[in-house]
Amino acid sequence: MSQSSKYAVIFERAERNWAAYVPDLPGCVTTGATLEETQAGIREAIEGHLQVLRDFGEVIPEPTSVTGEVEIVSAA
Repeated sequence: MSQSSKYAVIFERAERNWAAYVPDLPGCVTTGATLEETQAGIREAIEGHLQVLRDFGEVIPEPTSVTGEVEIVSAA
């Protein structure tokens, strides 16, 4: 039986590419030319990261980070 988990992912646009990382999985990062490529890459990175942890008998961290947005209205 498989178990589903949702990890928060931070996507950052750079000058020429995108990067993504998972706060609850230190070292789990990827980059891509587009946001879509980066989304696919971070999914693969998470799956691989969790598999390595399993292979070495390490504890799989529970997702604890949450994401949100805060809107700031400037007084211009």
